[in-house]
Amino acid sequence: MGDDSEWMKLPIDQKCEHKVWKARLNGYEEALKLFQRIEDEKSPEWGKYLGLLKKFVTDSNAVAQLKGLEAALAYVENAHLAGKTSGEVVSGVVSKVFNQPKARAKELGSDICLMYIEIERAEVVQDELIKGLDNKNPKIVVTCIETLRKALSEFGSKIITLKPVVKVLPKQFESREKAVRDEAKLLSVEIYKWIRDALRPPLQGINSVQLKELEEEWVKLPTTAPKQSRFLRSQQALKAKFEQQQAAGGDEADDDDDEPAPQVDPYELLEPVEILSKLPKDFYDKIEAKKWQERKEALEALETLAKNPKLENGDYGDLVRALKKVIGKDANVMLVTLAAKCLAGLAAGLRKKFGTYAGHVVPTILEKFKEKKPQVVQALQEAIDAVFLTTTLQNISEDVLGVMDNKNPSIKQQASLFLARSFRHCTQATLPKSMLKAFCPAFLKQVNDSAPEVRDAAYEALGTAMKVVGEKAVNPFLADLDKLKLDKIKESADKVELLGKKGGGGAEKKAPAAKVAPPAKVAPPAENPARSSGPPKKASAAKIEVCEEKSAAVLPASCMQLLDSANWKERLASMEEFQKAVEQMDKNEMPCQALVRMLAKKPGWKETNFQVMQMKLHIVGLIAQKGSFSKTSAFVVLDGLVDKIGDVKCGGKAKEGLTATAEACSLPWTAEQVVSMVFAQKNPKNQAETLNWLSNAMKEFGFTGINVKGFINNVKTALGATNPAVRTAAITLLGVMYLYMGAPLRMFFEDEKPALLKQIDDEFEKMQGQSPPAAFRGTKKGGAEEDGEEADEQEEDGGGAPDIMDLLPRSDVSDKITQDMVDKMADKNWKIRKEGLDEVAAVISEAKFIQPSIGELPMALKGRLNDSNKILDIGSISANIIYRSMGPALKQHVKSLGMPIITVLGDSKTNVRAAAMTTLQAWVEQTGMKDWLEGEDLSEELKRENPFLRQEVLGWLAEKLPTMRTVPSDLMLCVPYLFICLEDRNGDVRKKAQDALPTFMMHLGYEKMLKATGKLKPASKEPVSALLEKARAVMPAKPAPPPGKAGAAKSSSGGAPASKSGWLGVLGKKAPVTKAKDEEDRSGVIFILVPNGKEQRIKEEKGLKVLKWNFQTPRDEYVDQLKTQMSTCFARWLQDELFHASDFQRQVKAIGVMGERMEDELEGTVSCLDLILKWFTLRFFETNSTVLMKVLEYLKQLFPTLSRENYHLNEYEASSFIPYLILKVGESKDVVRKDVRAILTMLCKVYPASKVFPFLMDGTKSKNSKQRAECLEELGCLIENYGMNVCQPTPAKSLKEIAVHIGDRDNSVRNAALNTVVAVYNVCGDQVYKLIGNLSEKEMSMLEERVKRSAKKTPAAAPPPNRQTAERERLQREHPSNPNATFMRKPAQQPQEEVPNKLNQARAQNAEREHSHPSIPKEFQLDLDMIENDHTRVSELPDLVQHKLEELLEPIMMPEPKIRSVSPHFDDLHNSTASTINFVISQVASGDINTSIQALAQIDEVLRQEDKAEAMSGHIDQFLIATFMQLRLIYNTHMADDRLDKKDIFKLYSCIIGNMLSLFSMESLAREASMGVLKDLMHGLITLMLDARVEDIEDGQQLIRSVNLLVVRVLEKSDQTNILSALLVLLQDSLTTSSGSPMFAELVMKCLWRMIRFLPETINSINLDRILLDVHNFMKVFPKEKLKQLKSDVPHRTLKTLLHTLCKLTGAKILDHMSMIENRNESELEAHLRRVVKHSGNFSGMKSDRGTEKGQDDRMSKAKVSDILSEIFKKIGSKENTKEGLTELYEYKQKYSDADLEPFLRNTSQFFQSYVERGLRMIESEREGKGRIQPSSTDSGSVPLNGEEMKPAVYYERLKILRQRQGLENNSRVEGDSGPTRPITSLLSKPSVASSTDMLQSKLSQLKESRESHFQQEQSHSHSPTRSSSPAANLDDLKKRLERIKSNRQ
Repeated sequence: MGDDSEWMKLPIDQKCEHKVWKARLNGYEEALKLFQRIEDEKSPEWGKYLGLLKKFVTDSNAVAQLKGLEAALAYVENAHLAGKTSGEVVSGVVSKVFNQPKARAKELGSDICLMYIEIERAEVVQDELIKGLDNKNPKIVVTCIETLRKALSEFGSKIITLKPVVKVLPKQFESREKAVRDEAKLLSVEIYKWIRDALRPPLQGINSVQLKELEEEWVKLPTTAPKQSRFLRSQQALKAKFEQQQAAGGDEADDDDDEPAPQVDPYELLEPVEILSKLPKDFYDKIEAKKWQERKEALEALETLAKNPKLENGDYGDLVRALKKVIGKDANVMLVTLAAKCLAGLAAGLRKKFGTYAGHVVPTILEKFKEKKPQVVQALQEAIDAVFLTTTLQNISEDVLGVMDNKNPSIKQQASLFLARSFRHCTQATLPKSMLKAFCPAFLKQVNDSAPEVRDAAYEALGTAMKVVGEKAVNPFLADLDKLKLDKIKESADKVELLGKKGGGGAEKKAPAAKVAPPAKVAPPAENPARSSGPPKKASAAKIEVCEEKSAAVLPASCMQLLDSANWKERLASMEEFQKAVEQMDKNEMPCQALVRMLAKKPGWKETNFQVMQMKLHIVGLIAQKGSFSKTSAFVVLDGLVDKIGDVKCGGKAKEGLTATAEACSLPWTAEQVVSMVFAQKNPKNQAETLNWLSNAMKEFGFTGINVKGFINNVKTALGATNPAVRTAAITLLGVMYLYMGAPLRMFFEDEKPALLKQIDDEFEKMQGQSPPAAFRGTKKGGAEEDGEEADEQEEDGGGAPDIMDLLPRSDVSDKITQDMVDKMADKNWKIRKEGLDEVAAVISEAKFIQPSIGELPMALKGRLNDSNKILDIGSISANIIYRSMGPALKQHVKSLGMPIITVLGDSKTNVRAAAMTTLQAWVEQTGMKDWLEGEDLSEELKRENPFLRQEVLGWLAEKLPTMRTVPSDLMLCVPYLFICLEDRNGDVRKKAQDALPTFMMHLGYEKMLKATGKLKPASKEPVSALLEKARAVMPAKPAPPPGKAGAAKSSSGGAPASKSGWLGVLGKKAPVTKAKDEEDRSGVIFILVPNGKEQRIKEEKGLKVLKWNFQTPRDEYVDQLKTQMSTCFARWLQDELFHASDFQRQVKAIGVMGERMEDELEGTVSCLDLILKWFTLRFFETNSTVLMKVLEYLKQLFPTLSRENYHLNEYEASSFIPYLILKVGESKDVVRKDVRAILTMLCKVYPASKVFPFLMDGTKSKNSKQRAECLEELGCLIENYGMNVCQPTPAKSLKEIAVHIGDRDNSVRNAALNTVVAVYNVCGDQVYKLIGNLSEKEMSMLEERVKRSAKKTPAAAPPPNRQTAERERLQREHPSNPNATFMRKPAQQPQEEVPNKLNQARAQNAEREHSHPSIPKEFQLDLDMIENDHTRVSELPDLVQHKLEELLEPIMMPEPKIRSVSPHFDDLHNSTASTINFVISQVASGDINTSIQALAQIDEVLRQEDKAEAMSGHIDQFLIATFMQLRLIYNTHMADDRLDKKDIFKLYSCIIGNMLSLFSMESLAREASMGVLKDLMHGLITLMLDARVEDIEDGQQLIRSVNLLVVRVLEKSDQTNILSALLVLLQDSLTTSSGSPMFAELVMKCLWRMIRFLPETINSINLDRILLDVHNFMKVFPKEKLKQLKSDVPHRTLKTLLHTLCKLTGAKILDHMSMIENRNESELEAHLRRVVKHSGNFSGMKSDRGTEKGQDDRMSKAKVSDILSEIFKKIGSKENTKEGLTELYEYKQKYSDADLEPFLRNTSQFFQSYVERGLRMIESEREGKGRIQPSSTDSGSVPLNGEEMKPAVYYERLKILRQRQGLENNSRVEGDSGPTRPITSLLSKPSVASSTDMLQSKLSQLKESRESHFQQEQSHSHSPTRSSSPAANLDDLKKRLERIKSNRQ
């Protein structure tokens, strides 16, 4: 039972790790109750059990373990820290619980695992359970499988990652234990429920019987997808939905749940197989063998390997080349079939990793489609289809288009069929218009092919494309097809069944939409009947007749008859009638084609009369302008227009006709036709004028869509013309084109003669710096819109400006890259390799611009990129730079050759890396970034652990990613390696990774990247998450789309079409007009008043008809809902600006407009207030600080306006806004926090403070420490301003929650919580201790200390007359920059209009005082007039100035009348001085070093003048608090700041120590220091002595010596009770805190030993009751047993010595001084004291006088005497302490006159003996008579208070001055040898041992009390002669001594 009683007293956590199992069992039971009782998941109690939890589950005793499991489960369920223990606890459960025989233990272990999954630790649990499957104990394996099954069943496949589970599953079927196999079977069934057939491939290798059993079980399963039934803590919304569904009924829930079950790709579950090493060793020899059987044998071996469904990545380049060679060149079709199958297997097994080789094999396969045999064709189809899935359509488009014109119909057919199959895998996004634009012309040619199979294949391809992207997107390319062919395409489209990415689900849903879409009109309705597919020359006679009929219906009969009259006048009259008829015709009735054919009818364009011809050309222009003028109609007239353009008389009309035609049919098409026609003629005049017209037309229409390639050759012909007018016109045209195309245009003409090239350059130079004119003509067919869309697509590709590069003439160099060159590049001799590289470079350089087909060059160059010879390495890189001659087509080589360039970035040589980076940048200019980011290649590069590679690649990405608008999703694959780089050993890699982090985040988003940290190790997760948070603040915004694009896309007529190239500068030329229109629209009201609109919204939200505005982060549905609600009551333009997607400046302007219109539209603002506040909450979740600051500015304007209007927020508005505003109070930027605090203050004027209080309480629960601290500060302000009624729901509950934060980890939060509780204390006093509930001892001591400090800081001004005034007067507090400097808290800036009122109140309060004392200096008084006129500086502190302290302190000088009453104005005068001193003292703790030094200098000036130093009385504690807070500030902040000069810090230290030395030289002031303040001061001084950084400062050792001297001075001069008590408490704290330095406690104990040594002199001045209480408290914290367990026994010995000395000095009376100890019988102290008194009974009669003290020496042991004297003689012998040693020896001899010094002097020299004797004589002469004089100024008082010692102050001063002049003062030791009684001054002053209630008095009463006591003290000194009855003998004796001193001077 003895043992039981011992552990029963232990705390719970110690019981849980006790060696006795019963103790542990009891501990687990109590812990379980405790865990169930703690409500706060963040309670500090949880932290105590963090390291014990594994022991709970692994207890060796089965009974205890069972209870431990229950406790552990409760801990995991309730503690927020539980996640940290997941790894060790689950590991312990697996190894020590799952093997238990008790089912209950296993069940609890399984429950713990599932609970860890619920708290988001699924990955850790799953890893430990899978490790458990390798355990040899089958019981553990079975339970692990069972737990995995339960987890999957409850949480589903989204939470439980199935890939690692499926990987280990087959192994479990091979187990010898039936139980394991059965459980594996159950797990397989459960997995099948979730992923269905994806499970079949991984299990194909198990026993056939087992597989059959599984198949049978799988068949029985229901077809409906299973659902998650247990949810993570982050899935509470899902949980609520699930519970609602369960309540509604299972069937309904199934029907309503649209969420698709997660589809799992079987490929992902498979393990990759490495096949390259398994190939036969002679594979490559056999594949090239002459015998086909050997080749077949090699291919069959490969086919077997390639059948593996998933292949390991590797270098398959040689293998692919070998297969390509077989397919392309082998004559044996059976081998071709085999090779195709192998290729298909490789592509299917490698998937995206095969994309590198796709470009090499596609052309070969397409060419091989010439084979007719079905089995070959089928194999090739399978191969090319498999290859397509590994790459993109864009990458192989060039190869496919290359064979579309092939002569062999089979190739054309199979290419089209391949495209048709490929299109089925595409979506609208992956089949953009740019792709259709490339493919459709080729398909249209095949539609007209003679071979029916080719035509059918083309129909199928076009139909598939139409099904994928819709008719509207395809129809523009089919404009010239007749109806029959269009119908066939639509028929094909209807038959097509699309395939989605994951099985076609998404695509099939879109199919009906495509069917329903209305067909686009192919041609204008008026022309359909007379549509012509060719030029008019081929028109049949039937068509001419139809045209005549249509024309006759709209033209006068006479006109028709006279059209071909022989008389020109009749023809002219006919034309006039024709013109009138056309002018009067309606557009829809005008048959354009028929009319122009009538004009072209004989004589047509051969008209000889210029007047008729002019009229005819004018009519053509009219028809083109007014009618629906088609390209067919244009073909009819263009010949005539071009023919007459050079005519002097008709040229102008011809140009007008061409312009009208261009407007109707688009300039690009018209220009191409006109230029080709005119250069088919030989007429130079026509050619020159056509070029001139084209130059002008380009300026009018813009350059959009111009096909330069279509007429560039004709321009070159014009440049070579003999006619100078033609050349000049061509050069002028080039100048206009240069405006739009820029420098790339010159590339077309580099081969021209130098003279001509100079002319072109001169023309270009003229145009430099000019911007293209605004286009004002456009097409009628909406071409601009199409081009605009194309521009979007091209920009999203990131390819810069590819169009101009496409136009450049390119050479085919594939024939010039010979096999010999390729072989040379692979030679072993580096010189031959270099020769091969040089030859390739020469070929490419000569060609300038090359086509993408370059044979085997890419693979050969790739091999050289990592050449061992760095010269060749750089050479191959240089060849790659030349390789960019290929232009944008380079994209298809990115994977094969571009990625190896990135690999070279890892080279150790700087020049190699620089060359590689130059090449990489050159490639990206051509290809854009998109292709580089697709697939796994880039992530594979980052995976390489090469610091050079990583820092170069990350630097490159950090540069490029911010310029991209969109990125491929594959960028996410790089994130894990980016996280690894953040913690790389190499500093450069870490820096580059940190630079790249924000750029990744701008595309992927913070949430997605934060989620990715879940896969990191626990040690890495926290630092990476912190870096993510940091990057979030600096994340760049995505680049906005080019300006003007949206406007250009929408314009339909009169506007310029949007350009599709980045270097074309015609975008947005209509902007000024649009802007004017917008401004016109914005002149109306911005808020539309909807009757009862707000009430309706409130009603809808209450009725749950709309989403309640409550979220962690705003989802899209909230934004959409807000948009819908705002649409009815916000101006349309304002809503568009507020929700602008990319340009935040629009939002800033919109907020500005709302602010400007607030006063004018106040009613509208109030009616939409809820929506405005909701929109602001969305902005709080964004990182754009500009918008945020604008929002806060608006709110600062809004709330005062609402307050003036007496508007109060309703609950609906407040709840949807205030919680989100409080989020921003924790913002990292000070300016934001300041604004939010100001807004919260204003908010209380429009919403009750008692209702704001709960929102702030919720804010204190945030994870953001800044938010918690600021919310707590704000709560304190509310309590100060509004009293305790503001605390909701009850003060007790609120304060308990606030008090919890006193124990917070964050220092600022602790301080804020303490300040708030102090604010409550100021309101309700001691009742606060009841309200806050139980606190730990440490927290309570912190609170009490803070309360004590607050008592010192209460303002001394008179209280305001009533509570309302007080509330108006109180200013809002801000969190101080130094968390400890709470008395320096500054008020927040108040609204300006309130300032004058406050100043007036201040005037009223101080008027009487100013009137009474006009003579008082005004330096420290407020100039209220100046402040009132200057509102900006109200809250600023004035600059510190030098004051005339003599004048300042003059009023305090006290005269010395015999009897004097207190002046009636003394208090007021003293208060003025007190406020001055208070201000100067407050500056001591300033964060600015210079300010603090100035303040210390002023105080030092006061302290050094004894007559003025008494002014500091009553301010000592305040001054010391400011001093040690400055010491803390230096220690924590200044010393750590490298920017500060250490000399300034040394200077500050010197000032502080100098002040302290001055202060503690004056005993009367020193004794005012209270215990708590002395404790903090000693703590600061000892910490300074131990600060190693001080030694690094120049003269640091001297500083430490000064501190040492100061410590001694503090110990001697302070109130002995207070300093002894402070040291005891400090020792207790230092021993309690494990983090402190052991040297700290050692120095505290040295101080205590020094105090103990002087106890005989000071015993009578000590309050023993208080000292014994402190010792009692010390022994409670450190009982005897615990004290002995400490590493050092010195604390134990120190305490024993102190008690022994006290007993020795006081005897049994010591037991009478335990009155302050409660339950003294239980105190360990009393028992100890009784033992000591019992052993030292003979000391009980000891007296305090010197005589009895001397008697003590008789009983001292000889050993003790020997030790003391040895120490004294050591001091005498040392240079530094010799004076101190002599003084101690003198005092020793005085006490123990019979002491024998002979043994110690015997062995010393004669000189030393005479030195000692001389020194003792000198001390004797110095001290002669001093013993009776000194008590009034030093620590004297051994003689009873009989008045004998009270001498006039004037004698003391004289004596002191004479002794100093004589040099008799011993400066090395200030202490006196006087008796231990309390000095007179301390008896007259107020008690220095302050109780807690004394410390809590207001500052006013404290100051008055200290002043009165000081005044009495002065009177006592002045009047002492009248009160003392000193005999004349003493006076005579004093006179004699003075005379003797004078004689010595002579």
